[in-house]
Amino acid sequence: MTNRKFLLATRASALAILIGLPAGAVQAADAEVEELVVTARKRDEALIDVPFSVAAQSEQVMRERGVTNVEDLSRSIAGFTVQNLGPGQSQVAIRGISAGQLVRDQPGVKEQVGVYLDESVISLSLFTPDLDLFDLNRVEVLRGPQGTLFGSGSLSGTVRYITNQPKLGVQEGTIELTANQVQGGDLAGSLKASVNLPLGETAALRVAAFTEQFAGFIDAVQPNGTVRENVNDGDRYGFRAALTFQPNEALTITPRVIYQKIDVDGFNRVDVFNILANEFTTTRPRVRLGGNKQFTQLKEKFEDEFLLGDLTLQYDAGDITFTSVTSYSDRDVLVLRDATALTGSITGGSIGLPQAVYTINAPLADTTSVKSFTQEARFASDTDGPLQWVVGAFYSDVDRDYAQDLTVAGFTAATGIPSRGRVAPQDHLYFSVVPYQQKQFAVFGEATFQVTDRLDVTGGLRWADYKENRTLTFDGIFADVTIAAPGKTKADAFVPRVILAYKATDDVTLNAQVSKGFRLGGVNDPLNRPLCTPADLATFGALSPPSFKNETVWNYEAGAKANLGGRGTLSVAGFYADISNLQATIDAGSCSSRIIANVSSARSMGVDAEFGYQLSDNFDIAASASYNDSELTSSLRDVAGAPIQGLRDGNRLPTVPKFQASFSVGYERELESGEEVFANLTVQHVGSRITQVSDQENDPRTASLFRNIGATSVAVLSFPLELPSYEIANFRVGVRGENWEVAGFVNNLGDERAKLAIDRERGLRARYGFLTNAPRTYGATIRRSF
Repeated sequence: MTNRKFLLATRASALAILIGLPAGAVQAADAEVEELVVTARKRDEALIDVPFSVAAQSEQVMRERGVTNVEDLSRSIAGFTVQNLGPGQSQVAIRGISAGQLVRDQPGVKEQVGVYLDESVISLSLFTPDLDLFDLNRVEVLRGPQGTLFGSGSLSGTVRYITNQPKLGVQEGTIELTANQVQGGDLAGSLKASVNLPLGETAALRVAAFTEQFAGFIDAVQPNGTVRENVNDGDRYGFRAALTFQPNEALTITPRVIYQKIDVDGFNRVDVFNILANEFTTTRPRVRLGGNKQFTQLKEKFEDEFLLGDLTLQYDAGDITFTSVTSYSDRDVLVLRDATALTGSITGGSIGLPQAVYTINAPLADTTSVKSFTQEARFASDTDGPLQWVVGAFYSDVDRDYAQDLTVAGFTAATGIPSRGRVAPQDHLYFSVVPYQQKQFAVFGEATFQVTDRLDVTGGLRWADYKENRTLTFDGIFADVTIAAPGKTKADAFVPRVILAYKATDDVTLNAQVSKGFRLGGVNDPLNRPLCTPADLATFGALSPPSFKNETVWNYEAGAKANLGGRGTLSVAGFYADISNLQATIDAGSCSSRIIANVSSARSMGVDAEFGYQLSDNFDIAASASYNDSELTSSLRDVAGAPIQGLRDGNRLPTVPKFQASFSVGYERELESGEEVFANLTVQHVGSRITQVSDQENDPRTASLFRNIGATSVAVLSFPLELPSYEIANFRVGVRGENWEVAGFVNNLGDERAKLAIDRERGLRARYGFLTNAPRTYGATIRRSF
């Protein structure tokens, strides 16, 4: 028994460091082994035993490293990249596989990375849910294609938010209060609480609730010269409530409801040039932008309301466990942006209407409504014996209604130009309604066979059938009028995976795998032909067929995981990903349209590594790093044979850095009074990136300006497009007792202003700027458990 306890404690120590528990947690790790288990293969297993590349971070570690959202998390996990496109609008990539920045008017594009909340799918291409991280058990990042067990959308990997489940017979809770001040911005804060209540001997209820105020730090210059300060402030609030009922040892039933609402009053965009406000105009008051400024004529807004209900049923029959997961989600997203610069570039720049017309407020409302039903049922063997397996089936039915409405009130009265369309009301210059319905059915299975005491072989296969139907309605004088035109796409796919795991020594495991990932194709929106120049219409008209093909990835990978004497761990993996029919995003220039075109081949190769070590009883370190060399291996050419918008053999893939790294050092020391002081410093580096493939050519890019509007004193301007590398450092220090904690923190210690993505309108001619991060932020947290 003594030897067994020693081995358990040794393994717990290694796992604690691998998952990211701080120094001092190791001593208690043998009492919390269940928190160091992941479910990356839909069964419980130690993180260090998963035979492919997986990262996991606990809630405590994320809190100590200053992680408040999925973008912060990505900077401390190798090979994981999140491009910030505004609040609640994040684009996720893993291992350098990215086709370019998505924007709000591309609802038909599917995600390359699947996102799950426990067992429920919550992925939605551009609108990756910005979930609150309070009362999570951990976040898992599964690198490489996960299509065998997680399906389409997990082309390059899967992200899983794992929540704390109700505990039978335990009464506990936590309350947390945070206040923070953004340098040059708002004062903000949050209040969060969770409670676990036993309901007799066979049931328990767990509820977590939160409310958070986001600090604004962007100032908006107005047409009259006044400045609205901190316009991108907002709030998030919601709750999670789960009830576990266990009438006997075999059966567990857990219904759950999750609700979250995000309401933000503006965007984290810095304008460098705006056609309506710049330092080169001779017809309007001159304005110098940059810094933390933007120009708007009206209030912008982002709203995201998310409701999820799911029911998990698990029955343990001894040798076989049956699991059923039923979920239904209802999500409504509004993106209201000031499109006056874009609209003015058309009405004033292209058409030549007077200033009284091209300065009319032009709010553009993008609305997305999604209702999704999914059902998964699976059987899994127990973990004893040489053969372990899981088989199951999955069904989903998704209804997604997308609409876009550009309202220019008074346009017809001011110009005499008729603007009422067949379905578009008067003064609605662009009006679209695009309902989608997508259905999917899949069966899957995976088995692991222990060939010898040291060699395991895993094989898996998924077959899926997809059907998507949508109806396209586009109206208004800016649109290529299309009324109730049907569009559809369908596909079926086989997604295999084979893994070999060899235990070279008791502390070192080698693994290799071949796996396939899959992303469903879709239907393109028509070009806005009335806005296109003849040259752009000839180029992009030939590239916008009704549909684009499915994207696939074959991934080849080898890696190793090592237990460093019970004091640390090392995980390293090298990979080569062969991509077919990459769904590249193309900005159709003057057409103010975006289309998806398939590039026949691309590849990504590289290495990711993670290391953790407990230096002493007081100090621990953790580091992660990844290198991705991802590029096109074919070209997409126009009718004259020239590569289109940088889609040239040898050009790198967009939105992802070639190199990123993170280093963290933690300190803990017990005081004579029994309390512990602790501190953590985390430094994160993100390499240079590009927003779209075309941004690496002709950089800086020269844009010919409209001489009759905007920058009337110059004919051209030059804009840099590469996103420079940046470093973010976070520091946290505090003291904790048995059931309380007080900490102070500084996030973005060096006050780095990162360029996260290029923001542009009308091919740089109407607006050029970038999305940025929050400045240095000071704060304090008080946390109490009971």
